[in-house]
Amino acid sequence: MSDFTPMGQPGNEAANKAVIEQLWERLGRRDFDGVGALFSPTGVYNDVPMVGADAGAIGPVEVASRLRLGLAPLANYVLYPGPMLAQGDVVITEHAEEWFWESGESHLVRFASVHEVRNGMVQRWWDYVDLGQLMAAAPQAWIEHIMQGYK
Repeated sequence: MSDFTPMGQPGNEAANKAVIEQLWERLGRRDFDGVGALFSPTGVYNDVPMVGADAGAIGPVEVASRLRLGLAPLANYVLYPGPMLAQGDVVITEHAEEWFWESGESHLVRFASVHEVRNGMVQRWWDYVDLGQLMAAAPQAWIEHIMQGYK
């Protein structure tokens, strides 16, 4: 799979933004299966700094499992939507998530996200985050948990 695909035809930006708005709304509620349901069977979710551009969760079940791995153990989670820009099939967003761990640590995690939406389904979601800053704030128990993986 290529890292980058063509922008697609202009004119579907509003519909594509609506899909991504649903994604953020569901993620804000930690409805991981609901987020996964927005993905095509071949749709890929990738935390770029963690797994690189050639890996990621593929399809609705893996996407939900990957999100659940990192976010379900949190004591609390608050999503702050940010600016969104759409061109053709590509929707780019900037947002922040406030993570609260059971052990008392918290951290505001800032993301830039690139999505591709095809035929009303998410085909690609690449998240860009400062992994070093996140790992410095996270408790060791959470790091050990995510290192076990989601499969």
